[in-house]
Amino acid sequence: MPEEHLDLRAGRDLILRQLRVRWLSLFVAFSAGLSWGLLRLVVPVITGLTIDRAIVHENHGLLVRLVALLVVVVAFQAVFAGTRRYWALRTSYRIEADLRMELYDRVNRLSFDYHDRTATGQLMARGSVDLHEIQGFLVNIPINSAYLLMATGSFFLLLRVNVTLAFLAMAVYPVVTWLSVRFFSQLEPGTERVQVGLASLTSVVEESIAGARLVRAFGREKHEIGRMEKVAGDVHRDSMEVVRLRTVYGPLFYFLPGIGQLVILGYGGWLALNGHMTTGQLVSSLQFLNMLVWPVQSLGEMIASGQRALVSGARVWNVLKEEPTITEAPHARRLPAGGGEIAFNNVTFAYQENRPVLDEFTLDVPAGTSIALVGATGSGKSTVARLLPRFYEPESGAVKIDGTDVRELRLKDLRRNIGIVFEETFLFSDTIRNNIAYGRMDASDEQIERAARLAHAHDFIKNLAEGYDTIVGEQGFSLSGGQRQRIAIARAILMEPRILILDDATSSVDARMEEEIRTALREVMQGRTTLIISHRLSTISLADQVVLVDDGKVAAVGPHADLIRSSHRYREVLGQLEAVAS
Repeated sequence: MPEEHLDLRAGRDLILRQLRVRWLSLFVAFSAGLSWGLLRLVVPVITGLTIDRAIVHENHGLLVRLVALLVVVVAFQAVFAGTRRYWALRTSYRIEADLRMELYDRVNRLSFDYHDRTATGQLMARGSVDLHEIQGFLVNIPINSAYLLMATGSFFLLLRVNVTLAFLAMAVYPVVTWLSVRFFSQLEPGTERVQVGLASLTSVVEESIAGARLVRAFGREKHEIGRMEKVAGDVHRDSMEVVRLRTVYGPLFYFLPGIGQLVILGYGGWLALNGHMTTGQLVSSLQFLNMLVWPVQSLGEMIASGQRALVSGARVWNVLKEEPTITEAPHARRLPAGGGEIAFNNVTFAYQENRPVLDEFTLDVPAGTSIALVGATGSGKSTVARLLPRFYEPESGAVKIDGTDVRELRLKDLRRNIGIVFEETFLFSDTIRNNIAYGRMDASDEQIERAARLAHAHDFIKNLAEGYDTIVGEQGFSLSGGQRQRIAIARAILMEPRILILDDATSSVDARMEEEIRTALREVMQGRTTLIISHRLSTISLADQVVLVDDGKVAAVGPHADLIRSSHRYREVLGQLEAVAS
């Protein structure tokens, strides 16, 4: 996969947009956090008063009242801390869920060409790792804001106690700020590489698991382990670079503020011994400085978390900014009444620039007839079937159904009237009933069973433990290839489409089962426009006409028997297909 360009400003804008949408709940979390921070500042003040006015002067009544006040303040502190945590988590999880749904919605709307060039694992990483990084950053915004308030308030309260002491204690913080900027600039590239690497790692894992049967069938376990070791090694190397930076800078964020504490303890102690500061003020000053230490100590983590969130936001934005190349016309209309007449008028199409798969392809299919598209591998026959439901858009020419250009039709209505049985059958980890009814979820049990009978799937389904309520497992691999194929055929039949596309629909069944399915398909195809793509002569024979596709053009059209006699190229292609099939 080519290196991805990340616009961190776009990632920032994405996060800010979500925060603006959730401003009310964020405001509640902010308010609770700031209230918690203010009460934290009150505690040292009460502590100092308790020491100076109650303990030193042995005022028992005042001691009780101040301790009681301190208990009340701490109790409210706990309430505000819980409120802040709840609303911060609620806001961040809501934003994460909204972004996940927006991402999922966009991925499902993007056209086939986007999925052709984007690894599934990369998209999975966007919806898991990256969104989790954003959530982790957002949940800490209220607490970090409270820390900022505490730091500012502590400094001004220190000034009230003793100006010289305050500035001496704060002398190290410009150095800490400089180190933070330096840390940020060095951390950014390493963090970005780690997240990109994690996405690649997810992609490799997803491919290895999805292709586990293929890996074992070809004995490529060591190869896949080697791929994993390389990607995991890259992630480990980049992660350790980040760890080394945090190992170097992290202790400094603890050590330097500690110097400020030593200043207060030393110089403040000297002031107290000489009567320039009370014992309570000294204790309060130490507590105030501790409140300055917390934000500084968490500064490195805040910067790292913010940087990861920006990178993640940019990676998510790279998906959200994509637009589908296949879109509906502004005034798209429903498919007009008709029998399913198909016309390809001078259609040119290429998956890659300047390498056309179809070159001025022209073909007319009368309504209610069936044709078999026959051609060598890469001749463009499957592409013809993919252009019909607008999975891709031709560069020039037009594809028409019942006289209407498919670009003028509503996508949902167009695809609702085209039933497709793909060569690679995909089933969801759901019941057989729901898999058959996937294109028509309102179908009755009788309609589902009728479709299964036509596809010769009913008998094996009834013999399963739960019948039509059997869960087929991930991608349907608990069933045989022929069983999955028959469920896919039943799914297409149930839609009662105007046009039926069979893309190597019998490739996964044996000869006996193919004969049974062909018998069912003859009934289903009766009076329905059908495109058959197959490498098997027995399936090709189902068609009324055979279309030889060669170098992206229609090379010959006619019944199978006529083409056998008249077309040398047709005989040559059939020989190649039979060799492949055997």
